Amino acid sequence: MNDVMRMLAAWALIHETADEGWKASVGRGRELAPGELDQGPEAFVDGLAALVAEEKEKLKASLANPDHDSAGSREDLARQLEAMRFELAELRGSIESLQASVDAIAARSGN
Repeated sequence: MNDVMRMLAAWALIHETADEGWKASVGRGRELAPGELDQGPEAFVDGLAALVAEEKEKLKASLANPDHDSAGSREDLARQLEAMRFELAELRGSIESLQASVDAIAARSGN
């Protein structure tokens, strides 16, 4: 049981850290002026994060709208869900890679 709780605590810590990093990136991206995305990879990622966050807010508002049942909206939602499935698969792969690294470090330290 301790291993399960420790794994869940590690997952929560990773999630919290990623969430804080995401929020910081969105904040920096919102401060960028148009045309500043070419200032380097960090600026590009921050700007992209801000655009994604804006689109996410639009999606939330659209999903909360009771008149959201049009066929075009369903197609858009299906496309967005497929994109989310892809991103989740990518995240799952990253987490599995991270777990393998943690396991290797633990094996080296003898724990």
